[in-house]
Amino acid sequence: MKTKTKVLGLMMAAVLLVTATIFGTVAYLTSAKEVTNTFTVGSVEITLDEAEVNPDGTYVDGHDNRVKANTYKLMPGHTYYKDPTVTVVEGSESSYVRMLVTISKAKDVEAVFKDGFIENTDWNKKTDPSKWELIPTEKGEDGHTDAVADTITYEFRYKEAVAAPNEKVLLDDLFEKFTVPGKEVNNEDLDKLQDMTITVVAHAIQADGFNTAGEAWVAFSAN
Repeated sequence: MKTKTKVLGLMMAAVLLVTATIFGTVAYLTSAKEVTNTFTVGSVEITLDEAEVNPDGTYVDGHDNRVKANTYKLMPGHTYYKDPTVTVVEGSESSYVRMLVTISKAKDVEAVFKDGFIENTDWNKKTDPSKWELIPTEKGEDGHTDAVADTITYEFRYKEAVAAPNEKVLLDDLFEKFTVPGKEVNNEDLDKLQDMTITVVAHAIQADGFNTAGEAWVAFSAN
C-alpha cells in the first residue's frame, strides 16, 4: 500500500512537472509597435499681376482691380502707373523670387528715356526702401541687351527667401509708376515707340538645397 502511494506520488510529480513545462513554453510576454510614415509633396507657386489703368496711366476705379496687361498712350513728361506685383500662394515652401523686365525697341527707348527705362521708374526712389535688387550682368551693366531682337532685359531679385505656410504673401511691388521724359522729346521721338512693349515675367524656385540665391538661379537657368 505504501508502495502504491509512493508511485502515485511520483506520477503526480511527473504530471505537475510536465504541466509546468508546457505552460512555461507558451506563456510568452509580447509587445508590438507600429510606425507609419506619411509623405506629402511640397510646392512653390506664385502669381503676377498689376493694377488696371486707363491709356493715360490713371487707375481704373482705384488700384484694386488687378489685371495681366495694360495699354498706354505715351506723352512727353507724363507719369503712368504700373505696379507689377508678385504674390506667393498660400502653402508654398520657402523660395527665391525674381522678375525679368524686358523692353522692346531698345534703341528707340534709349533715345527717349535717356537714363534708361528702369531709371525713369520709382523702383529705387520709394520712401520704403525697395526689397528688389537690380542684378548687373557679367559685364557690369544694369540690363542685358539682345542686339538681334533689339530688346533689353532687367533682372530683379527679391532680397530674401519667402515662404507662405499659412496664408498668401504679397511682395512689395517692383515699382509703382514710370515717367516719360519731357525735355527734348517730340512727336517724332514718340512715334518710334509705337507698339513698344514692356514684358514682366516672374520666377520662383525653392530655397531649400541652395546656399545662396545665386546658386538657385544658376540651377533654374540650367533646367
